[in-house]
Amino acid sequence: MSKLHRPLGTLSDDADPVRLTPDTAGWRYSGLRVLALAPGETRMLHTGEFEAFVLPLAGSATVRVDGQVFELRGRDSVFTRVTDFAYVPREAEVELSTKEGLEVALPMARCTRRLDPKYGPAEDVPVEVRGAGQATRQVTNFGVPGVWDHADKLNACELITPGGNWSSYPPHKHDEATECEVVNEEIYYFRIAGRDGVTPSREGFGLHRTYTADGELDEDVAVRDHDVFLIPRGYHGPCVAAPGYPMYYLNVLAGPADERSMAFCDDPAHGWVRDTWATQDLDPRCPVTSHEGRVQ
Repeated sequence: MSKLHRPLGTLSDDADPVRLTPDTAGWRYSGLRVLALAPGETRMLHTGEFEAFVLPLAGSATVRVDGQVFELRGRDSVFTRVTDFAYVPREAEVELSTKEGLEVALPMARCTRRLDPKYGPAEDVPVEVRGAGQATRQVTNFGVPGVWDHADKLNACELITPGGNWSSYPPHKHDEATECEVVNEEIYYFRIAGRDGVTPSREGFGLHRTYTADGELDEDVAVRDHDVFLIPRGYHGPCVAAPGYPMYYLNVLAGPADERSMAFCDDPAHGWVRDTWATQDLDPRCPVTSHEGRVQ
């Protein structure tokens, strides 16, 4: 059994789908929680030594932290809209509440600086169409350096890959401090749409690959809704969405560098593929979403 692939049910023993800390991941910085709140429920959280984003996956949320209140207009699912979000600092007491029910992700990073809480409106989140041809995908850059600089260690973004397409491609890595990369521990959290292309379902699936040049890591796994895959090192990609089943994943990255960065190096055996995109058409199914809703 893979130690890096954590299927639904292996990272939580309660109603919350994911509870992943650096300790349970076997590294130092990156973590993720996914919480499920019933209609009318309020949940108190203590961030401790972690900073975090509050990212609605389904439903809307009210966030109270350090005397501030953020109303996050969420979405029906990750396949319907780019959402509002909030940043919450380390050593904070955070109150989450919802009127109609909420599924929310808390990508987090162990950090040392305490910053102020901050609201991130959906209309300010850049949506990028990356790649071309069958490697066309949407990248929602809500928490990346240069777009969101209000964080100490934490980086995060969302991707949507139409059914049949490849993403996280060419394979790349970020496990050394070199001219082209920085060290980051990375989490992939997957949501897979069902037959309607919108509602997450365990019926569909995708594929994910992670490997190292020396062959010590060499994993090809099927991933389903709510699964997590850990990237401690090595090349990762592609993530392939099975035809008929669009794939979403949330990337969470953090590492020891003094300045946040998501710099990476392609696998030199496959980096040439990027040059072919200039002569290929974009998949017209991308972008899939914006802050206004479904684009297609």
